[in-house]
Amino acid sequence: MKKQTKGYVSFILHAHLPYIHHPESEDYLEEEWLFEAISETYIPLLLNFQKLVEEKVDFRITMTMTPPLLNMLDNALLQERYIKYLKKHIELCEKEVRRTVYDTRLNNLSKYYLDRYSNDLHVFRDIYKCNLITGFKHFQDIGVLEIITCGATHGFFPILYVNEKTVRAQIGVGVQTYEKYFGRRPRGIWLPECGYVPEADKYLREFGIEYIITESHGVLYADPTPIYGTYAPIVSPNNVVAFARDIESSRQVWSSITGYPGDYNYREFYRDIGYEADYEYIKPYIAHNGVRVNTGIKYYRITGKTEQKDYYDVQWAKDSAEKQAGHFMNCRTQQIEHLSSFMEVPPIITCPYDAELYGHWWYEGPYWLYILFKKIYYDECNFELITPSEYIDRYPNIQVASPCRSSWGANGYNEVWLNPSNDYAHRHLHKAGDRMCELAHMFPNEGDTLRRQALNQCARELLLAQSSDWLFIITNGTMVEYAHKAIKERIGRFTKLYYQIKRDKIDAKYLLDVFDKDDIFPEIDYMIYY
Repeated sequence: MKKQTKGYVSFILHAHLPYIHHPESEDYLEEEWLFEAISETYIPLLLNFQKLVEEKVDFRITMTMTPPLLNMLDNALLQERYIKYLKKHIELCEKEVRRTVYDTRLNNLSKYYLDRYSNDLHVFRDIYKCNLITGFKHFQDIGVLEIITCGATHGFFPILYVNEKTVRAQIGVGVQTYEKYFGRRPRGIWLPECGYVPEADKYLREFGIEYIITESHGVLYADPTPIYGTYAPIVSPNNVVAFARDIESSRQVWSSITGYPGDYNYREFYRDIGYEADYEYIKPYIAHNGVRVNTGIKYYRITGKTEQKDYYDVQWAKDSAEKQAGHFMNCRTQQIEHLSSFMEVPPIITCPYDAELYGHWWYEGPYWLYILFKKIYYDECNFELITPSEYIDRYPNIQVASPCRSSWGANGYNEVWLNPSNDYAHRHLHKAGDRMCELAHMFPNEGDTLRRQALNQCARELLLAQSSDWLFIITNGTMVEYAHKAIKERIGRFTKLYYQIKRDKIDAKYLLDVFDKDDIFPEIDYMIYY
C-alpha cells in the first residue's frame, strides 16, 4: 500500500501477571488481577486482531505471554471463577441499568457496560471455550502475531545470577512452557523487567533464544558504541540480538501527563462505583470482607485537572484515539524519514509496553492500536510494521557489541528489586537456590516416585518465590502484605520439603496439599538445576 518503505516499527506488548492461585478460598482479591486483565486487555486485543484480519488489514505485532500467565489462563479453577466473576458483574450492570433509568447519559453508559461484560462471557465461554491461549496461538499460526517467552516466573536475572543455575532454570522452564502451549520454540525472550546480565547469554543460546528486548541504555551504553543507537539492533559476542526501547515513542504512550492516556476525553481510571455507590447496594459485588474494590464500571472521563468529573462519552474517547493514532503514525513517519537519510540499513523503532497498559490502565488503548494498524496499512506513510524475528531474517548483518547491564526499572538498574524494603528476601532466595542445586546433585534422575514429586515441588516453590513481582510490589507500597506472604510461604514450603527429602521423611499428605496450591508447571523436571 505504500510507495516506499524506509523503515519499520515493531510493537511489543508484555503480557504478564504473577501466579496467583488459591483453591482453598475465593477471598483473595489478587485473583481478580487476572480477571480484570482478561476483560480489559486480553479479550479486547483478541477482538481487535480478529477485526483486522476480517478487514484484510496486514499487520504485525509481538507479544510476550509469560509462563505464569499461560498457566493461569489454562487453569480450570480460574476459568470457572472468571465466569462467576463475569456473571456477578453482569448482574450488577443489570441493576445499574434499572438504577440509572432517569439519567439518560448514565443509563446509556450502564447499558454499554452490560453489553461489554455480556460479550466477554460470550467470547470467553462460547468462542474460545474458556481458554484464551488458543486465540493468541491462532493469530501466531496465521502470521500476524509473534509470541515470545519470558523467565519462568519473571525472576530478575541481574540479582538471581548469584547462582547462575537459577537463571538457567528460569530460561529453560520458560522455553519449555512456551513449547507446551505453542508447539514451537520461541525465537525471542522478554527478559523479566528487561533485566540484562551478559553472563546469561550462554543460557539464552543454549535454549535457542535469538533475541532480547532491552531498555534504551542497555544498547546506548553498549561496547563498542552502536553506530545507530537504538534504531538498529546489536548482537552480543555470544550471538544474542538486542532490540532497545525507543524513548520518543515510549513517552508518547506511557506518560499519563504528556502522553495519550492523559487525554481529557478518556475514561477516568480512579472513579469506580465500587468506591462510590451506596455501601449496602454495592456490598454483594465487592470483597468478601467488605473492602471496596474496583468493579470496572467507571462513569467518568478524565475531564481535566479537577475533582469535578464529567460523564464518560464513548464516541468522544474514540475520536481522541483516532486523532492520536494519526499523530503517532505521523511522528514515526518523520522519525524514520530523518533516520533513513543517514542510516545504511532501514531503521527500526522498537515500541515495548506492558500489555495491561492497553485496556486496563488506558481503557481506549486496544482501540487505538486497531485504528493505528489500519492507518499504517491504508494511509500514506514510509514504514511497515514488523516483528523482531522478521527484521533479523531480512537484515542479518548486525553490528557486534556487548549490551550494558540494565533494566527498565526506576533509574535503570536494580534498585526497584533490591532496596531496604525488600532486601531481606534475597538471602533466603539465594540460599534456596543453592539448596535446590544441592538436591539435584544428591538425587540425579531420582526413580522413587514420591521423592521425585517432592523434588519437583521444591523447584516450583523456588521459582514462585523468585518472582520479581513481589519485590516490585513491596517497593511500590501496594498489596505489600500479600507480597511478603507470597515470598515467605514459598520459601517456607521449599525449606520444609528440602528437609523432608534430606531426612527421607516425606509427608505425602503435605506434599499433595502444597501441590494443590502451587500447581504451576505440572511437567517440570527438577534436573533443570543439575
